Amino acid sequence: MNPDECIKSNDVKWQQTIDYLYSQRPSYERQGNTGYKPGLHTSHALDRMFGEPHRHYATIHVAGSNGKGSVAHLLAAMLQLSGYKVGLYTSPHFVDFRERIRVNGKMVEKQYVIDWVDAFRRAPADIQSMNPSFFELTSTMAFCYFATRQVDVAVIEVGLGGRLDSTNIITPRLSVITNISLEHTQFLGDTLAEIATEKAGIIKPRVPVVVGEAEGDVKEVFRHRAQAVDAPITFVQDVCPPIVETFSTVSGALSLETRAYGTLNSQLSGDYQVKNAATVLAAVELLNSSGFEIKEDAVKEAFVHVCELTGLMGRWMKLGETPLVICDSGHNVAGITAIVDQLRRMRYRALHLVLGFMADKDLGHILPLLPVHATYYFTQASTPRALTAEQLRRQAEPFGLSGKVFSSVSEAYTTALGEAEPDDLVYVGGSMYVLAELFSFLQTQE
Repeated sequence: MNPDECIKSNDVKWQQTIDYLYSQRPSYERQGNTGYKPGLHTSHALDRMFGEPHRHYATIHVAGSNGKGSVAHLLAAMLQLSGYKVGLYTSPHFVDFRERIRVNGKMVEKQYVIDWVDAFRRAPADIQSMNPSFFELTSTMAFCYFATRQVDVAVIEVGLGGRLDSTNIITPRLSVITNISLEHTQFLGDTLAEIATEKAGIIKPRVPVVVGEAEGDVKEVFRHRAQAVDAPITFVQDVCPPIVETFSTVSGALSLETRAYGTLNSQLSGDYQVKNAATVLAAVELLNSSGFEIKEDAVKEAFVHVCELTGLMGRWMKLGETPLVICDSGHNVAGITAIVDQLRRMRYRALHLVLGFMADKDLGHILPLLPVHATYYFTQASTPRALTAEQLRRQAEPFGLSGKVFSSVSEAYTTALGEAEPDDLVYVGGSMYVLAELFSFLQTQE
């Protein structure tokens, strides 16, 4: 076989492998409700089949409605800069499946994914009959990869919820819960307290937990769970002094003044990152008191270079200067609220919003938050879960939001870019899947 034929054969095998993963059981990410499979029985069985790989290294578990991705990446970057070999498991991916599984910022090799799936396909019949979900398989694959690469520590982001999430078979050195917002109510509950109960499921016996934001009933849920399992709990707002921010209304650049680390220049813009920063710094204090050594220089450097170090994308991410183009993956009520607050603080001549949402989002509470004085480009991601652009336009109209309908993210984006003046602001968001298609499109333009 000549080199070109070999490359083509490998590409075919890779695509077959990814198709197999998605077809094992429709993933929640692609199919919505029908792909949600709660419970840990299958995850434990897969874990035993592969020799309980997660027991070979320390772990940090990160849950929350918003900010858990930023927190996970920042912690991974700080540990990496402190000399640790660090695994990082996050979801979903934007362009490449391998974004989910990284060691020191580098994505898992295609061949490892292919070989691991082949090994699973040879699994005993009793394992196969459990019909593992995409996320159960992916989580186990990540745990195996980190053991193979002999990482010192792995930062594990919860997929959905906490108590019944596939990742919740680990016993971490530290648990982190960023905050609680109304999300996935069909699975997690109709109230903040019910959702908090699911998130609190990652709190393990005698394992310290950091909670970024919690008030009232939510705070009591976390406190009660921690007391029940004798887990030391730290509420960030009770122990950390306020962080003073300096925010550029032109570029969105963010600097943070902290008591412990002085000035932190953050690559992650958006003023909502202030709360994430406070959560991370509280987590660092606990990690340093439990056997880790995260250096001050590593903390500062991680804030400046987290995206390059860990591959983080889609958090108040700047894509262009004239006009200023920003994208963000926030997609629930709390996330959209923070984004709209940020947009209000920015300086621009006119605002252009390229938006698409999943059909299961609570648009009745999201759409009233959006600015009326903006030009909208309603669009949809190419997934069965997506709300169609026309449906979005119709739902937005009663709230005074008007604009054009586009059947593809690329068409909506290029139209917005073409209509914007140099001193305008173009924002793209509403769904991680909208951003995924935007990034794929931008890659084709390079």
